[in-house]
Amino acid sequence: MKISILTVGKIKEKYFKDAIAEYQKRLSRYCKLEMIEVTDEKTGENSSEREVFLLREKEGVRLLKHIKEDAFVITLEISGKMCTSADLAKKVSSLGVSGVSHIQFVIGGSVGLGENVRKRGNFALSFSKMTFPHQLMRVILLEQIYRSYRIISGEPYHK
Repeated sequence: MKISILTVGKIKEKYFKDAIAEYQKRLSRYCKLEMIEVTDEKTGENSSEREVFLLREKEGVRLLKHIKEDAFVITLEISGKMCTSADLAKKVSSLGVSGVSHIQFVIGGSVGLGENVRKRGNFALSFSKMTFPHQLMRVILLEQIYRSYRIISGEPYHK
């Protein structure tokens, strides 16, 4: 299985880079992992709703250039479906069994995902009703993908 994580913006903090590298290493025995970053748009604190909408759509165009036609796309959204780690593992496993060979997870930037990307998604996933920094969300997502593969493989994992 190929897993791609598409994100807006670069990781600057060393501690996030280190955590991401650790999970990339751990996941290498389970799947082919690809990380794709697109540039983010700068937004002012006093941006209008219209400006924020246009910003999300611009970032969305950049993300959509990397979304493959045959991929199953999972968008990370506050309004998405919440599930347990075991539920996510079942989802990943069932996609593989049904012939899906490429899953693309999409994490938006600081103002979220554009409607253009959300419409392309096959499944909207929520980790919480809370908002997390998109840099931290990468680490959390990687950990949950790793946990999913441990569950799928019948290996021990922390409950």
